[in-house]
Amino acid sequence: MFAVVRTGGKQYRVAAGDKIAVEKLAGDAGDTITLGDVLLAGDGDEMKDAAKVVVSAEIIAQAKSEKVLVFKKRRRHNYRRKNGHRQQMTLLRIVGVGDEKKAAPKKEAAKKADEAPKTEEAKAAPKKEAAPKKPAAKKAAPATDAAEDKAPVAKKAAPKKKAATSAKKD
Repeated sequence: MFAVVRTGGKQYRVAAGDKIAVEKLAGDAGDTITLGDVLLAGDGDEMKDAAKVVVSAEIIAQAKSEKVLVFKKRRRHNYRRKNGHRQQMTLLRIVGVGDEKKAAPKKEAAKKADEAPKTEEAKAAPKKEAAPKKPAAKKAAPATDAAEDKAPVAKKAAPKKKAATSAKKD
């Protein structure tokens, strides 16, 4: 059985036992991952429903690909720049291509079994008591008491301006 999967912006045709180099994926050597973005799946001449197919792979190593040289030049301007780049990549071995039930990774199930006792121990451990809450800050005195103590201040009215005469005396 084969499948076409998409990872890292590229598409790969894979079958059980194949080794491929893909863009960097999270994980260490020996971890098992599932490639979920299956575009096409088939067995010989028959095509299968790609939504039901799961591809499981094991990480062989995290490595760098070959060096790519980047050279820029502008003629007659004495301008030359040389750079190199090595892309991070992950080497994968395809463990299985098939239905969700058949391609269940064994290592992930073992890891989940190891984690289960830890959570039960955490539940059985006594919980720490919460720190006592700080007392609430005192509220300011109501504004009505302050208003009674002080007499209202009357504002003086501004004097009215006299109307300016626009006519000039000759």
